[in-house]
Amino acid sequence: MGSLNLIPVVDEGLGNSTYLLDLGDGRALVMDPERDLRQVRAEASRRELAIAYAVETHLHADFISGVAELAEIEGATVLAPEVGARGFAHTGLTDGQSVELGRFTLEALHTPGHSPEHLSYLLREGGDLAGIFTGGSLMVGTAGRTDLVSPEMTVPLARAQYRSLQRLMEFPDATPVWPTHGAGSFCSAGGSGERVTTIGAERATNPLLQLDGEEAFVEALLGTVGTFPDYFLRLGEINKRGPAVLPGEPRLTPLSAVSVEALLTDGAQVIDTRQAADFAAGHVPGSISIPFRPVFATWLGWLATPEAPVVIVRGPDQDPVDIATAAAKVGFDTLAGELDGGYQVWGKDHAGTEGVALIGPEQMIDRLQAGASVLDIRQGGEYAAGHVPGAVNVELGYLPDSLDAVPAGPVIVMCGHGERAMGGASILAASGRTGVSVFNGGPGDWAAAAGQQLEAGTPLAASR
Repeated sequence: MGSLNLIPVVDEGLGNSTYLLDLGDGRALVMDPERDLRQVRAEASRRELAIAYAVETHLHADFISGVAELAEIEGATVLAPEVGARGFAHTGLTDGQSVELGRFTLEALHTPGHSPEHLSYLLREGGDLAGIFTGGSLMVGTAGRTDLVSPEMTVPLARAQYRSLQRLMEFPDATPVWPTHGAGSFCSAGGSGERVTTIGAERATNPLLQLDGEEAFVEALLGTVGTFPDYFLRLGEINKRGPAVLPGEPRLTPLSAVSVEALLTDGAQVIDTRQAADFAAGHVPGSISIPFRPVFATWLGWLATPEAPVVIVRGPDQDPVDIATAAAKVGFDTLAGELDGGYQVWGKDHAGTEGVALIGPEQMIDRLQAGASVLDIRQGGEYAAGHVPGAVNVELGYLPDSLDAVPAGPVIVMCGHGERAMGGASILAASGRTGVSVFNGGPGDWAAAAGQQLEAGTPLAASR
């Protein structure tokens, strides 16, 4: 990048990149920051940079934005699309407007599609084009999905996305492209694992740019989008109003087992962040298993409700600040707390539950022969690519409202590795189902052990 000092800060769980740009005069610009600003601040501090600008390409639906906090705490100037104005101080930009940033210039380019107001930003250094921040417009090998606003806007936005990508293709092949959304993001319509690209690389290899005309583009783009978490429908509005700036680092308040019991009586939710094997061995009745890992925030946002208190049960090796911070990224600003001492404390004076069997390939083969059914809780696209013959597909995010689609009798819940499957099993157990087991592996592990081929094709009972 020559003299350009651009530092990507990647959230693998949400599949997003925030960019920290050293402006060269002791100041920095941050593009599309999430609420968890710890790494961004650490990178800025390491370089002795003051964060002077916080910029957004669009109203984010998949995470709580960090621009309001950077404005209040760091004194950063917020730059954002003028359309869809925020409920807090910011500078609204429209197509063609520029902001001078010392030796750099940031120029807004209206690229609607992922959202109506979406802006990409041309970064110029000394008059030369240094690259383009494309947010949720052009991505590596794909483009941003267009179905997050409303059903009636999905196709018009897909057409707008086509025109936006055509506009971006007017720039030179060597132009660097820095998307926000990428692999692992529910805002992305497919794509590769790479995080950055160039105009030329996308012109040559992006499947959506190899199609002949707008109609083919729209059909292909909409054919690649899967389901998305329900919380996307509320976070955009929170970001528009301006999320609350938390008073300090999110933490988990210790709660006694008696306090947790009282909260449960009043309708609280218990989220167990321990690993699947620990949950299988015993857990608080009615609790939902969401193992703490990079994708924890997404599944918490999808499976828990912000209307009821959330109590965390964690393992001794899991950092409570990391858990609380991940929860805050998807709008759970204040958790009720954590079970002090963990599940061991609960088990001293309270009944646990019958353990969920965590089984391997040979046990799965035996149970299938004995008449058990398979519930595959992966996304529809994953299921369609290859699944155990006869398995019923109900995506994990829709399982609480689709229990009638689950086969009666003994059921084996499976996903790709076992973590999501344990979440599905916990939902079934909380509903009163018995005879539930979890396959500790994925379809390929079963196929190798059974000496059989996986099926491919449309889900038998995809619930949305």
